[in-house]
Amino acid sequence: MIDIWFKKDLTDIFDNHPIAVFIDESGEAEFLLQTVKSEYIIYRPEDEVEELRVKYLIEKAQPSNEKFLIYTQLKKDELKFIREYCETCGSLEIRYLQNYIKDKVHQSLNININLSKERLITAAKVSIGKDQTYWMDLSHKGSAEIFNLEKELLPFVHDPTTYSKKSFDAQLLETFYREVNELLDIDYIPKPATTLASEVVESMFDGLAKDDCNKILYEVYENWLDSVTYKQSFNDYLDKYVLISNIGTWDVNINHPFRQIDEKWLAEIGERIMDKDYISNILSKIRQRHQSKQAKALNILFWSDIITLLEFDSKNINYLSSFNECMDYYRNYFFKLDTAIRNLYTEFLNNQDLLEPFQDLYKEYLSIFLEKWFEYWSDYKENQTGTLQRIIAENDGIKTAIIVGDGVTYELAEQVASKVRGSENLTKAVILADFPSETENNMSRIYMDNGVIESVQSNREKYLVSQNLGVSIAFLRLDEVSEEVKAEQFLICTYKDIDDMGEKLQQKALKYLPETVEFFAAKISLLLSSSYEKVYLISDHGFVLTGLLTEADKISISPSVVFEKSERYIRTESKLSDHLPSLIEAKRSYKQYEYLYFAKNINPFKTPGLYGYSHGGLSPQELVTPYFCWERSATSTVSLLVKIANKVELKDVTGELFSVKIQAENGEGDLFSLDRKVYLAFFANKQQFNKSDIFTIQRNELIIKEYSFDGNSEIEIQLLDATTKKQLDFAVVKQNNARDLGGLF
Repeated sequence: MIDIWFKKDLTDIFDNHPIAVFIDESGEAEFLLQTVKSEYIIYRPEDEVEELRVKYLIEKAQPSNEKFLIYTQLKKDELKFIREYCETCGSLEIRYLQNYIKDKVHQSLNININLSKERLITAAKVSIGKDQTYWMDLSHKGSAEIFNLEKELLPFVHDPTTYSKKSFDAQLLETFYREVNELLDIDYIPKPATTLASEVVESMFDGLAKDDCNKILYEVYENWLDSVTYKQSFNDYLDKYVLISNIGTWDVNINHPFRQIDEKWLAEIGERIMDKDYISNILSKIRQRHQSKQAKALNILFWSDIITLLEFDSKNINYLSSFNECMDYYRNYFFKLDTAIRNLYTEFLNNQDLLEPFQDLYKEYLSIFLEKWFEYWSDYKENQTGTLQRIIAENDGIKTAIIVGDGVTYELAEQVASKVRGSENLTKAVILADFPSETENNMSRIYMDNGVIESVQSNREKYLVSQNLGVSIAFLRLDEVSEEVKAEQFLICTYKDIDDMGEKLQQKALKYLPETVEFFAAKISLLLSSSYEKVYLISDHGFVLTGLLTEADKISISPSVVFEKSERYIRTESKLSDHLPSLIEAKRSYKQYEYLYFAKNINPFKTPGLYGYSHGGLSPQELVTPYFCWERSATSTVSLLVKIANKVELKDVTGELFSVKIQAENGEGDLFSLDRKVYLAFFANKQQFNKSDIFTIQRNELIIKEYSFDGNSEIEIQLLDATTKKQLDFAVVKQNNARDLGGLF
């Protein structure tokens, strides 16, 4: 604030004169020059010779538009050659800086400041760049408010050396250090800035560990974790901090930053996981930790999954009385446990002691549910065959994108849905996959409705096209999807990364799944914001995770007939007369094999190779696949109808140029049907090669646009809404070269 007052005093002189003299007998106000150094040419004569030189330089520069500020610590009566400037132009004389400050505070704010000279000058320096509330707070709260430590400490501890050099002179720096030491309740002794910063952070961490953190330090802690600029330095300090040893496990502040404390909590909960009273009492504490902004900022996110497991009540499983009820229960409730355990595997797969109790709890719940699932297994009927054909038939005339994932479980699809913009227009259903739940079989079912198993993807696509002659279908990898509009009505996007990563990396692939969820959500949002009115997400199959696995968990069986064993099923040439009751039999012909056998749990058959990620079995995680459909928001208002008016003419065009006539209807007469912003997109060989500028058409208006073929003999034009990208109309333009005789007749 003192900088504003100082500048005002100088401006009063410079408004009428090009020269001002600033007399600072004590030299204590010299710091004010920094606040105006970019506004004036500053000279600092220290003796009579320097005065003469300054006078010569100023007179030589006259006349000019520049303004000159002469700063001196000489008394006014001692000035020789620049004394006349004091009389003819004007001077600002500060004999006692503390009095200047008090007068300005009183004149501007009508308050009195009672501080010692040193603290008053320090306060003035700190006030630079601040408004009047700084002085008002100072008058009410005293000298402790000279520095707002809640704000000043964060940049200081982030980079103490640079901050100290850039922000303070020696006097100000010492005062700041003293206030910091007072905050820490330690005696002041000169020390390096880095040492003091470390003491501040250590005091903060100790306070959090004992749930007795100083209020100001706690405020700094919260701001630190909210800051993008300073976050890395926090992590550096935290990595070096050694947690005090004599604290109680549950005595720390609930918003603490110590992951090792969270893991201690987790270990204790794991040890007492069967103690219902203990779990009931501890849940409130866990919920608080889950809600902690500071824990989330430090990426401590697993408490949500722990709560999901601990709060799950399995008793309702006992009331399931049909297969449909089992399926509904899975998609409404049980899938959340799959998400929770997947997240915990990702977090703790290398920490068996922490993970094992929670895996055991999950598998106990799963065992209860699978018992019901297989009790009604005889009612299972796959409805995966011909999925794409059904979508195409149901969406005639609607621009539709279909994402066909490989290995996208129902629970992953739910995660995707939670991140897609506009999910209120989402319809969630399921498809029951065919078995064995493997890519070759299930992708064939999705693309083909004839029951044939086709191993080559391109052949599946050719079959689908052959069954839909006259329907335009494009095929694209999901990572190739962009904002560019595709000409075809249906866009089928494939994405195989989940299955590929799982089979190659097994459970190491888990860490990449959150990125995959974000990728799916971004692509779905992109498709919805472009020209597609509907976007579907389907998948060939899901997968199971075995987590921590012992040899006893592996199912060891060697049929006496010719067989082929996979991790999740066994194929045999003939029926097993002695197969175990724990296996489910299905008659399915494939190559030389006639029968399939599956386990009634998620444990793998003992096979060579890695374990962890697998599919092919009969669990709901593998067979209940997503059938999600996002539909672009329909507006409640009636937009102006716009169409291409000369479609017939465009089918037979002579020459290189052609005109497109865009006609607007009468509209409803309301505000929303007065006009519409549209544009044209041009396609040749199903590839967009051009688009028009956006233009506005009024109701009843006819707009004619002229274009060229650009070397193409046939073009498709799409008329699109500029806001929603909805296709309003389209036309085919054909060039008739036979009739173009070039003016010979």
